[in-house]
Amino acid sequence: MMAYLVFLGPPGAGKGTYAKRIQEKTGIPHISTGDIFRDIVKKENDELGKKIKEIMEKGELVPDELVNEVVKRRLSEKDCEKGFILDGYPRTVAQAEFLDSFLESQNKHLTAAVLFDVPEDVVVQRLTSRRICPKCGRIYNMISLPPKEDELCDDCKVKLVQRDDDKEETVRHRYKVYLEKTQPVIDYYGRKGILKRVDGTIGIDNVVAEVLKIIGWSDK
Repeated sequence: MMAYLVFLGPPGAGKGTYAKRIQEKTGIPHISTGDIFRDIVKKENDELGKKIKEIMEKGELVPDELVNEVVKRRLSEKDCEKGFILDGYPRTVAQAEFLDSFLESQNKHLTAAVLFDVPEDVVVQRLTSRRICPKCGRIYNMISLPPKEDELCDDCKVKLVQRDDDKEETVRHRYKVYLEKTQPVIDYYGRKGILKRVDGTIGIDNVVAEVLKIIGWSDK
């Protein structure tokens, strides 16, 4: 089974959740650029990590060339030889073009860019209902994935918290920014004929089934 995928969609679309489920079923690694950045800045002897940490501490955006280098490094690892699910990248057309160029150099190409369509009001409901354990980082949703005990982590028994960027005003702003910034990338993959739209409101199992259908994966 080989599949090289890019997941697109607004904050709260469920990209990470779907990617993890598909990884469990197919073995295709889920690569979250957010996780990569968090890991790389922790490495004291990594020069690329030091550069990125300095930029992030100033509150500036990490330039495309550094983001591309981080992604290239990760995609060059052995577990990505037969596929990957990219979550959080590319965010710009320049990044999308770099990804295509890198894959071509490896005699590979993207299988699909999967866009999860989720309306703004649904995103707001999902993210304002999200809570996180401050100790272990486990994520809950008070509507769709609540803890067993009200507001307490199932594992740590610590009171769950809401992130500042999950408050309604911030969520609506993030959605607007997503539409502005990501539309050119959506258009780019649309022109290439590999954009696949999936309704992100039909439930996790159904969404995962739709993506598996796109890549031609079967349990048989």
